[in-house]
Amino acid sequence: MRAAVQHKTGQDTLDVLDGVQTVGFGPGKVRIRVRAAGLCHSDLSAMSGVLPQRAPLVPGHEGAGDVVEVGEGVTHVRPGDRVLICWLPPCGDCASCARGQTHLCLAGLAGAAAPNFRHRSEDLYGFAGTGTFAEEVVVGAGCAVPIPDDVPYEIAALLGCGVTTGLGAVLNTAKVEPGASVAVIGCGGVGISAIQGAKVCGAARIVAVDPVASRREAALRFGATEAVAPEGLTDASSRVTSGEGFDYVFEVVGTSATARTAYEATRRGGTLCVVGAGALDDHFRLSMFELFFDEKRILPSLYGGGDVRRSYDRAIALWRAGRVDLEGLITHRVPLARVNDAIEQMRTGEALRTWVML
Repeated sequence: MRAAVQHKTGQDTLDVLDGVQTVGFGPGKVRIRVRAAGLCHSDLSAMSGVLPQRAPLVPGHEGAGDVVEVGEGVTHVRPGDRVLICWLPPCGDCASCARGQTHLCLAGLAGAAAPNFRHRSEDLYGFAGTGTFAEEVVVGAGCAVPIPDDVPYEIAALLGCGVTTGLGAVLNTAKVEPGASVAVIGCGGVGISAIQGAKVCGAARIVAVDPVASRREAALRFGATEAVAPEGLTDASSRVTSGEGFDYVFEVVGTSATARTAYEATRRGGTLCVVGAGALDDHFRLSMFELFFDEKRILPSLYGGGDVRRSYDRAIALWRAGRVDLEGLITHRVPLARVNDAIEQMRTGEALRTWVML
C-alpha cells in the first residue's frame, strides 16, 4: 500500500511511498481501510519536533474508513463496518477511567512506542499510535469507533480530533454560560470548533483572534461576533467588556506567549482554557501574587476534556440538528499524492482545514 512518510524529525515534506506494510495485527487489533484523513496542526507539531514522536513517521491521527479485518477477541466491530479512528481511546479499567476521566486514560498510547508500519526493512511509526496518512492502519480495538451510515467519512475523520477537541473544551471543560463574553485565540479547525461551541452555549459576544485574514473571515461565518488580528485584542476587550476582560478565553495555539496573552485578556475570576498542544520546554509563567489575587481559573483541556465517545455522539447530534457546521470545515480535498500541498496550505493559513483524501 501507499503511505506518506517523514524520514527525519524536522523534515518539511513527506515522501509518498509504495510498498508500505502494516505490522502488529493480531488479537485485540483491527485493520482499517482509511477512506479520509484530516491534517491537524498537531501533525505539523509532531513533524517539527514540538510534540515528541519517534521517526521515521507516518503522520495523521484523524481518520475514518472501513474495517477490513478484526483480531481475536474483537466483538464490537466486524469487517465492513464504518468507523472513525480514536487516537486516545479509554481502556475502561484504569484509575482515570474509574474516576470518569476517560480522556486522561493513557492505555491507548501504550502501543505508540511500537512501529505501526514497515517499508522494506525499515520500521515506521504512526503518529499517536495511528498514522492515518496511509491507505490502511492496524490499531487497537478501542481505536475503532463505529459511525452511523449518514455521517460522511470526511466528517467522521474530523470528529476524531479537531471538532471533539474544540467543542469539548467549551462544553465539557470550561462550561461556557449563556450570555458570556468569549475570546478564542487561534482560529484553525479546533478554534473554529470552539467558536461554534460557544455559540451553541449561548455566548453573547465571541471575539475571534488570528493573524491570518482568511481565518478571521471564516470565524465570522462560523459564529464569531467579531474577528481581530492579535494586535486588536486589547481594543476589542475595551469595547466588548469595558476593559474588564473576557469571561472565557480559549488559547488554541499552544505557546507560552499566546497563553500569557490569553491570561491577560481574561477578567478577574474568569476562565482561561488552554487547548493548544505545546512543547515540553515552553514554560508558561505566572507570579504567585497574580495567581492568588486575580483568582482566574486556568483549565487545560485534553481532547475535549470528557468521554470522547459521548462527545462524538453529541457532535453528530448537533450537526444533524444544524447547530454546528462541519461540512464548512472541509475546505479542500486532495489525493494522498498531494499531501505536501495540503501541509503547505495548513502552514501558511491559506486553508481553514485541508483534508487529505486517500
